[in-house]
Amino acid sequence: MDPLLLIKAAIMGVVEGLTEFLPISSTGHLILTGALLGFHDEKSKVFDIAIQTGAIFAVILVYWQRLSEAATGVFSEPRSRRFVLNVVIGFLPAVILALLFGKLIKAHLFTPTVVATTFILGGFVILWAEKRPATTVKVQSVDDLSPLQALQVGLVQCLAMIPGTSRSGATIIGGMLLGLSRKAATDFSFFLAIPTLIGAGAYSLIKERHLLSVADIPLFATGLLFSFISAWICVRWLLRYISSHSFVPFAWYRIAFGIVVLLTAWSGLVTWAE
Repeated sequence: MDPLLLIKAAIMGVVEGLTEFLPISSTGHLILTGALLGFHDEKSKVFDIAIQTGAIFAVILVYWQRLSEAATGVFSEPRSRRFVLNVVIGFLPAVILALLFGKLIKAHLFTPTVVATTFILGGFVILWAEKRPATTVKVQSVDDLSPLQALQVGLVQCLAMIPGTSRSGATIIGGMLLGLSRKAATDFSFFLAIPTLIGAGAYSLIKERHLLSVADIPLFATGLLFSFISAWICVRWLLRYISSHSFVPFAWYRIAFGIVVLLTAWSGLVTWAE
């Protein structure tokens, strides 16, 4: 395989891993990076979704103890059973809406204008969420989450089907607006990501398998590896960061990045894939 193509795959993997779990939209960054690298054909779209699995393996590694406790205690411990139930409840809305509207969204919303607009609007939503008084926090831990609250966060996650919104941004900031602490919202966002992104990756690979061949294994393996490494670093950093910082810097970053996307599209410096 062309070494240059593997380098592009590595760069895309790093971008995916660093942006997947921050409230800044991995999709928007992958679209722009792919356009800059000339890596935006039909196969690359499958690649972008598939390498999310590498990032998810990083989350599984970081939360391994909690996940193993939930798996072994799901039939015997109420705490574990409730945890698994909440993740399933939060996961289902995205599955249903993706099956119903996924093709329509991909056909009409993956444009620089939509991505830039959602980036900018999302930044202002974060600024608004971070101004809320501390007294509005009702859920300090994922263990305190009710099934109804899990469903509400799951419904908010569906907003991430609009490119540029950010799945992590929607679930974390949406969770905070629903009364979850910054830590609880971030943890639940990570847990929701596991079935959501693994499911999306598997579905995309199966559906678009006609585009792939054995020769693509090095390309996908490279993207997965670099996605895993960069996501592992990012997740560990983010968990330390939120213990003493807000998401306000990410809000301003989103607004600035949205402006950059508009400028690159309008100036013609970057050719966006249709």
